Amino acid sequence: MKKYNERIKELRIDNDKKQTEVANILDTDQSYYSKYEKGKRPLPIEHLMKLCIFYNVSADYILGFTNEKKPLPKQ
Repeated sequence: MKKYNERIKELRIDNDKKQTEVANILDTDQSYYSKYEKGKRPLPIEHLMKLCIFYNVSADYILGFTNEKKPLPKQ
């Protein structure tokens, strides 16, 4: 089972984004976001939700409970 820090890094790289770009989406700075990817800081639920929306994947995928990249349900 992959850890969330590995998943968010993979998602960022797969989407050709820089840490700075993702940090801006989360309304934080790059060095703080970098600590999420390194597993040195816990990922707040608000940031998890924003990442799910941004990458259009479920929280289960980011958190490593599934390996299936299901898109979010349409509202």
